[in-house]
Amino acid sequence: MPSGKVKWYEKAKGFGFITAEDGKEIYVNAAALPEGVHDLRPGTRLEFGVADGRRGPQALSLRLLEQAPSVARAKRKKPEAEAVLIEDLIKLLDNVSNSLHKGRYPEQAYGKKVATVLRAVADDLDA
Repeated sequence: MPSGKVKWYEKAKGFGFITAEDGKEIYVNAAALPEGVHDLRPGTRLEFGVADGRRGPQALSLRLLEQAPSVARAKRKKPEAEAVLIEDLIKLLDNVSNSLHKGRYPEQAYGKKVATVLRAVADDLDA
């Protein structure tokens, strides 16, 4: 079976291209993705069958060999540092909760601070 790396794949359109080891570009359709896989990241190594399609070679029955390394995951904070951020976030959210129980939203500047911390923690956890 030939192998290669994902050049690009657009989930919304349901197709992309693979660069085979011999340098040829192979079209890949969403129908060729393995069960449970809905997206391909550039750089992901895979094996595939090839058939001649109307517009050139087309990949069939992909098999993932190795995921592309995640840049976001490599830049994540150490777990101990993330724990401190989450503890601070809990304190911030507790203050917001107390304010809401008293019938008022927090001041705009405070709300922005809480939202910024929430987004940062969510991004770190999602990476």
